[in-house]
Amino acid sequence: MATEGYRKYVCVVCGYIYDEAEGDPDGGLPPGTRFEDIPDDWVCPECASSKDDFELLEE
Repeated sequence: MATEGYRKYVCVVCGYIYDEAEGDPDGGLPPGTRFEDIPDDWVCPECASSKDDFELLEE
């Protein structure tokens, strides 16, 4: 899958990176899931922080 146009977000608590191109299959988010489309009750798979604890990763 091409990753062009996909963004990455970093958890400010633990440093986990959510990559839109990869999604979070274990958390129910298939590859290609945009960050804004993630349900508000989703939590970081590493530290269980809320979606609000993520910031856009500038590359």
